[in-house]
Formats: sequence, structure tokens, C-alpha cells
Amino acid sequence: MKNRLRILFLSSEVAPFAKTGGLGDVSSALPKALYEMGHDIRVMMPKYGTISERKYVLREVIRLKKIPVKMGGAEHATCAKSAFIPDSKVQVYFLDYKPFFERPGLYIDPKTGQDFPDNAERFLLFCRAVFETVRLLHWEPQVIHCNDWQTALIPWLLKYELKTDGFFQKTTTLLSIHNMAYQGAFEQASVSNLGLPVDIFNKNNDMEAYGKTNFLKAGILNADMLTTVSPRYAQEIQNDPKMGAGLENVLKKRSKDLYGILNGVDYSIWDPGVDDLIENKYDVSDVTGKKENKKTLSEKCGFTFDESIPIVGIVSRLVEQKGFDLVISALPQMISMGMQIVILGMGDEKYHEGFTKLAKKYPKNLAVFLKFDETLAHLIEAGSDMFLMPSLFEPCGLNQMYSLRYGTVPIVRNVGGLADTIIDYDTDTGKGNGFVFTDSDDRTLLETFKRAMEVYRDQGSWLKLLKRGMKADFSWKSTAEKFVKLYSKLEKKK
Repeated sequence: MKNRLRILFLSSEVAPFAKTGGLGDVSSALPKALYEMGHDIRVMMPKYGTISERKYVLREVIRLKKIPVKMGGAEHATCAKSAFIPDSKVQVYFLDYKPFFERPGLYIDPKTGQDFPDNAERFLLFCRAVFETVRLLHWEPQVIHCNDWQTALIPWLLKYELKTDGFFQKTTTLLSIHNMAYQGAFEQASVSNLGLPVDIFNKNNDMEAYGKTNFLKAGILNADMLTTVSPRYAQEIQNDPKMGAGLENVLKKRSKDLYGILNGVDYSIWDPGVDDLIENKYDVSDVTGKKENKKTLSEKCGFTFDESIPIVGIVSRLVEQKGFDLVISALPQMISMGMQIVILGMGDEKYHEGFTKLAKKYPKNLAVFLKFDETLAHLIEAGSDMFLMPSLFEPCGLNQMYSLRYGTVPIVRNVGGLADTIIDYDTDTGKGNGFVFTDSDDRTLLETFKRAMEVYRDQGSWLKLLKRGMKADFSWKSTAEKFVKLYSKLEKKK
């Protein structure tokens, strides 16, 4: 292949090995799409204790049994094992250091519900181990594609610690920002023994923000190129202090190198025609299977099945960003409007308590599953009539695109990737693929549901609406092509 690129893709989570949200899906699907285009792509991630070596057939790599990593005056003996992303030939290297990663959670201690206190140390070690691993593989990447704060120190390390290292002279970096709310910001005590420069807490330092060490800021200022996961979000994080989460001015400095590329959907997994996690498959030519899935979902939720009553699905992390204060407030009125609602997810305790209390009060109309369950997530997409995403901000969102393919009409707030993918339905023209609202209050949300309910009662119009959504194409192929163009731009810079 002409112009075949060597791409190292770094992520703290890759589905199905480890996943807490959309990052895991992206970090599996994008490398697969790039590999299918003919590029030499390799993935690296931490080897968490939750990853089954037997299930995913992790193998030892002889030259990677002893990887010395220096950090803060000490040397840590790490190693790496290898496997493939299932149903692909994309090789994944799992960097293994048991004192840091052999734990029940990825970033948060399940016992305390708080971040692990040594997260700065854990992911700095991971970043340093990446360079040592690549050296031992004798494989020089042309592009290192970093994702979020956990890998954001890679560009900084390349620029300041490895600038005279001949092995990486031709290596460029791209940093993808999936969510500005998570920046890897640490107090001085957390980083004082990590061997970072003593002036990192000085104002105007690449790594200092609001008196803390900020890994994401270091990445933003030092990566050769930046991307976000939707065009709208790329603009929002530069112009809205809430969206930029305090780094909007830092992002503005890099505006010429900042691109918004919409995430894609892996239709080998998220398509009701091939989905092995649902009992009744269906496609746009025959949607009868959707009704059967609705029956199965109704039974699972303890609802009385009634075709005239729409089921509204929610699959999400239960955190403030996702708009759940609004959902808790509006739920009683939604139920009184004649809906059944199913919620799947885990997150903040206040939402666990709030939804559990409401489910006890409305057992016939509200089912709440406080867990992570991939099979149930697929059933909710296949069996629901509508899917609610009332996010305060949403860098991209994947579930609205999954919902379209499953004939489940999205109801979303006009932000980020939701605004880039969902067009408000117009009853006069019949155009649009979902229902969109802007103001985050009960009245606006309920008016939007009222509009959706009116269309739902007209089954002819509803069928046209859901079939239009099922025909939409958000496959990873076009997304991967956009990334290759950026990678090629970087190559020309070197």
C-alpha cells in the first residue's frame, strides 16, 4: 500500500477488554477501520486486573518480559503481553505493572467511590512505559495517537525529555479529547515524587492550571495536532467556559491545529440485523422484530406490554453532565403523560438513590438497573421506542447513533455531537430524524416529549421517521479517512 502509515494508538480503555464509556468503543472501532484501510496500526493500553488473560488469549512477548521504566529516581520492572481486538487482526499490547493496575477499577476505587490517589503516578508510568516498549519492539511509529488525559503526557515527554532521541525524531503526535471535564488535574502532593520538573507549579508552565498539575493542558499545548469527537464540540470548548472547563483560552491558542471529527459506529456490533445480543433480529426492510424485542424488554422491566405506550430508554453514566437532575425532576410528569421508562447505568450515589426511590413509587412505569450490562444495553436499544439524552454537554455521544440504526427515535439536547447528528423532526415537511430541545428545564423537555408522543400516535409517520434513522450511515470508514488525512498532514510537517 502506498503511503502506509505506522500508527501507535494509545488509550486507557479499549472495548471489549476494558470500557467505562464511549472511549472504549472508539479505541476498538477506529483502529480496526484504520487497519482495514491498510495501515500498520498497533494499540497499547494498561493491563488492568479486570482483563481476563484466558478469555482474550493474552500471550507473553519474549522481548517485552522485562521493560525497565525510570520514574522519580526509581526503576520499575514492567512487562507487556499481546492479544488481538476480537474479530480483527489489530494487535494490542497490554502494559502490565501489577502494583498500579492489578485493581478492581480503572480510575476509581470501588470501595471509596473516589479516584485512586496515585492516578498521576499510574498513568505517567504508563506513558513512560510506552516509549520503552516501542524501543524494544524496534518499531518506530510515525504518528502516536493519544486519547484523553491518561495519555496526554506523551507529547510533552517527546518534546522535553526525548527531543534529542534519534529513535523518535520522525514521530508526530495527535491528541483526541473525548471530554474536557476530565483533565487529570493533581495536587502537588500527588506529583512531588514523580521526577517531573520542579517548576511545574509555576504560572505559565505547560503543565500548570489553577495551582494544579494538569496532564491534559500539557497535551493540548504540546501535541502536534488536536481533535475532538465532533465538530460542534470543537467550537464549544473554545468559546464556552463551561464546555472548556477552564482551559478554553489554552484551546484557543491551538485553534489552527484543532479539528472536530465525529465518532463513528461499529455496525458489526451495533446493528439489529446482526446483533447477537438480541433475540429478534430485524432491519429496515422488516421491523417486526422490534416489536418482539419490546415485548422482551417489557417483561425484563416488569411492565405491562402495550403497543400504544412508548418505552423510553436511557443507557448512560449517571452523572451531572448527562442531565439527570432534569430527568429526576421531570420523571413523574413523563409517567403521567403515558410512558414507560427504563434506565441502565451507574454513577453518582445521588442519582442511584433518586432513581431507586422513583422506581419504588412507579414500579409499573419505571425500571432502573444500576449496573453495567452490555446485553441489556443492546436490548434497550432494540426494544425501546425512544431514547433520551438530555446532556448538559456531550462531546459526541454514541447512543443517539446506535438508536437511529435500531429504529429507536432519539430525543436529545442541542449540544455537541448530539446537535451534529440529530435533526429536529418537522411535522409539516416530515424531515428530521429525532427530537431536539435547547433549554434544560422541565417545561421544554415535556413539550418535546409531547411532540414526540403526537407523532408516535400516528404510526404511519412514526414508521417513516424510524426507518429514515435506520438508513443513516455513521460508519467508521469515513471517520477513519478523515484521521488519515490529518496523519498525512502531520507527516508533511516533519
